[in-house]
Amino acid sequence: MSNSTSTDDIACGCGINQEDENLIICRCEEVTRAEIISAVRQGARTVDEVKRRTRAGMGLCQSKTCSRLVQRIISEYTGTPIADIQPSSARPPVRPIPIRVLAAFEPEE
Repeated sequence: MSNSTSTDDIACGCGINQEDENLIICRCEEVTRAEIISAVRQGARTVDEVKRRTRAGMGLCQSKTCSRLVQRIISEYTGTPIADIQPSSARPPVRPIPIRVLAAFEPEE
């Protein structure tokens, strides 16, 4: 990757340049590219590690829209091929339970 000018495309080939650090990568949690880069510079090497440091992927979509972008950024800054970057752990979203359901619960005796 060439850092000679600020308009050089980044290594992922997705048309984002170095000045796009304010670009929102995770729309659900409003995590920017700069926040993800910071997490990678601090040692995050997997999507889950970035998630723990930035909350990217913890929103309503559960990383469905941003995980590939996070992988690209990790790849760009570590030189690791995207195929070798561990994806995030998939967990179903938790849904709230109405209090009346809990109130109607009778424990076994």
